[in-house]
Amino acid sequence: MSTPVDAIVKGPAPAGPTGPEVNRISHPLRPGRWLAAGVTALVLAWLAWTIAINPNLHWDIVVEYQFDRVILEGLWVTVQLTAASMAIGVVLGVIVALMQVSDSRTLRAGAMAYVWFFRGTPLLVQLIFWFNIALIFPEVGLGVPFGGPKLVTWETNTLVTGFVAALLGLSINEGAYMSEIVRAGLRSVDPGQQEAAAALGMSRMKIMKRVVLPQAMRIIVPPTGNQFISMLKTTSLVSVIAGADLLTVAQRLYLTNFEVIALLIVASIWYLVLTTVASIGQYYLERRFSRGFGATAPGTLRGRITRNLRLTGSAR
Repeated sequence: MSTPVDAIVKGPAPAGPTGPEVNRISHPLRPGRWLAAGVTALVLAWLAWTIAINPNLHWDIVVEYQFDRVILEGLWVTVQLTAASMAIGVVLGVIVALMQVSDSRTLRAGAMAYVWFFRGTPLLVQLIFWFNIALIFPEVGLGVPFGGPKLVTWETNTLVTGFVAALLGLSINEGAYMSEIVRAGLRSVDPGQQEAAAALGMSRMKIMKRVVLPQAMRIIVPPTGNQFISMLKTTSLVSVIAGADLLTVAQRLYLTNFEVIALLIVASIWYLVLTTVASIGQYYLERRFSRGFGATAPGTLRGRITRNLRLTGSAR
């Protein structure tokens, strides 16, 4: 026995005779699409065959070094740099974004200057700058500002290693981009909702936590995932400052055995593995934060039908 909801979904029954002849849908022939698909498949097969049989690629060397201890150590450094740089970058981005939406002109000016400088200069230049920061500040320490006595000091060359310089460059640069992503997410929430929450007596912190952020996360999460995937590949730039990442150790190996292409393939395979895992994680994270806003949201037709089905089931 059909319910009213079934009628909504199925629609009115067609008039006249029914059967396989009537219900069958004829699709027009598309020879251009079949030709393009055939050519694409042929090109892909040719490329795969050429790569597989090319003796200059030295696949035996690729297999030998794919799980080499030195390669895995560089891979671990890449993962550490990516995770730490993104974590620091997200924190900096949130702070700078809140400064940008602040009522204080001084805070807004400082945030705009930060974003302007670190988005406007190349990341490679920033990495080299941080690696050579000792040329400007031979020592760093804690003490009284404006020329006062120093309580404790450290040599900059000892403190800022290749890994630390890479972490500083990547995270501070990422903070500038994340601030724009977070700011766009905060601006996407209707200001009327914040005004209504304030009229109910909610504090600004509670409004941000209960009203703004849950909705802004739908806008923030997808580009943040893209930034994380991009960061996995951007860490290869630290090879210019000997950051001991995956590409750096691959370069050190092929400078000794001259297997340049084979070791670059090894590094590329690991980068593909990392980005694939990150893409899968991004997919599920986006699904988590888009619940209630998709096709089954209460305001959509499918959402209303789903709600009616639930009500019909509970009434029985």
